[in-house]
Amino acid sequence: MPNVKTKADKSLGKALINDRFKKRGKKKTVDNGSMFHTTEVKDGYDWGRLNLQSVTEESSFQDFLRTAELAGKEFQAEKLNIAFVNVKKDFGVLSEAERREAEQKHRDKKSLLTIPRRPKWTSETTPEELQQLENESFLNWRRSLALLQENEDLQMTPYEKNLDFWRQLWRVIERSDVIVQIVDARNPLLFRNEDLEKYVKEVGQEKGNMILINKSDFLTDDQRRKWAEFFDQREIRVVFFSALQARESADLADVEEEENEEEEVESSPAKALMEKIDKVEEEMTQLEEDLSKMLKQEEVLKEKGGNSWKKNNPDILSPEELIELFQHIHQHPKKVTEGITTIGLVGYPNVGKSSTINALLTEKKVSVSATPGKTKHFQTLFLQKDLMLCDCPGLVMPSFVLTKAEMILNGILPIDQMRDHVSPINQLCVYIPRHVLEDRYGIMIPKPTGMDDPDRAPHSEELLLAYGYNRGFMTANGQPDQAKGARYILKDFVNGKLLYAYAPPGHVQEEFHTFPERQRTERTHIPPQEKRATRLPGTAMTEEEFDAIYFSNSSAEAYAKGRKTMPHIRPLSASSSTQSLDSVHMAGKSWKGGKKEKRVKLRKQYAHLDQH
Repeated sequence: MPNVKTKADKSLGKALINDRFKKRGKKKTVDNGSMFHTTEVKDGYDWGRLNLQSVTEESSFQDFLRTAELAGKEFQAEKLNIAFVNVKKDFGVLSEAERREAEQKHRDKKSLLTIPRRPKWTSETTPEELQQLENESFLNWRRSLALLQENEDLQMTPYEKNLDFWRQLWRVIERSDVIVQIVDARNPLLFRNEDLEKYVKEVGQEKGNMILINKSDFLTDDQRRKWAEFFDQREIRVVFFSALQARESADLADVEEEENEEEEVESSPAKALMEKIDKVEEEMTQLEEDLSKMLKQEEVLKEKGGNSWKKNNPDILSPEELIELFQHIHQHPKKVTEGITTIGLVGYPNVGKSSTINALLTEKKVSVSATPGKTKHFQTLFLQKDLMLCDCPGLVMPSFVLTKAEMILNGILPIDQMRDHVSPINQLCVYIPRHVLEDRYGIMIPKPTGMDDPDRAPHSEELLLAYGYNRGFMTANGQPDQAKGARYILKDFVNGKLLYAYAPPGHVQEEFHTFPERQRTERTHIPPQEKRATRLPGTAMTEEEFDAIYFSNSSAEAYAKGRKTMPHIRPLSASSSTQSLDSVHMAGKSWKGGKKEKRVKLRKQYAHLDQH
């Protein structure tokens, strides 16, 4: 009996569908349903609570909302008044003349680049009044930087726009005896903030400043010596350190200690005692040498007239030496915590503050991440009974920069949140020579053709197409995935696998940082498939490719769906005529057992014509 749907069954199905979809109403952006943006949002959320989400980049609309919130004003703006504009594509690479002009402008306007100050307050100031003063001061500071960018046409880092992060910095400065700025050894001047050093002295004249150049293992001995001389001329105390090298040394020492313990168990007690005596004698000899060096330095200072400045040491300090330096660097009375020296660690995100603390503590106490902005609150940690560290969250402070691409290359902005990969890759290709990129990734970047300069740096598309094809990063339409390849290459640059160190002012960049010679033999032949995949869109064929296609000996054929043979077409040769007659005979008598021609799909038969 056939299954016949009754009227009741149909109505039941419609009722279920209506009940399901009627619950979905239109989403209203505002409670009153009007077509207006507004700041009056009463949704039960406490908007005044502590918000420690780092904000360095905002759209114009988000910037307007945050400014209105700081000013304590309400606004209404009509929606749907949208205008689409064509933005000119900027590849982010400056010429030498533009670079020199921008650097001169940065030097002239350096004094105008400040950080926000905490307003003056007393014990009688209420928390509400202090918060209002901080909001007004922070708003005025943001307006001054915005005017500086607009009036002077200066490129600036997207500084931290969340007031709560600056409050953390203020507390760290007030609680610390010495403020240590941690900078990246590859570009120390970009990460150093001179106005921060002035603000530390404004808070307390007894407070000290120091610069810790982290990741110093990326620099050679000669490069570190030049940087030490540069800071000596300005009487700025710097130390060279490498958290990664300290961690590797600690791991190696642990392995050696375990091996020595095993050997001591197997060896006799007398032999172990003799080894300990030899070790103590070596330590005593080393202490005598250090003492003689200190006496010689004091004699040199007395001969120079008693100048108290001690030159910076270009060697990389070990964790033990750095701890000893922290203990004796502050000679003034401890006003913050009596009997305890507090060292405040401040710096940009991803310069290695947390890694430095972990290296000093010899065990992991602070969470570490390659993403900028991992630390959210300042935290205090005791190294010894009389030495305490105060770790501040990573702050992107306002600083002049030539292009936005350099902020990504220096690790200031997170690569995974990058919107434009063309400018950073173009800048990277200017810094890193072609043969270094080819040796590093085992690729062959297409060379300039036609009227292009044969010695020019490769473009972003040339590098990314070759890298994506080599690594197998392909999009859905069969083209190399340039965005994915760009993220991998930029992370290699930030991690130091593609090494580039900036020279101090007054030194020639080409002489300061040199690249190794080509290690791999250069390929002379590129397979046709790779050549097609790495061809830039819109580029014309070379003369050799055009001649090869035009003069190729390809016989003319007639294509038809189904049978290949055409009985009504005259054959070209005797052999082909014999074959065609046989095929006609077989095709005409297929019902007598003749073999029919196998039908093949045309897209498979002519797949070679669909090559990109």
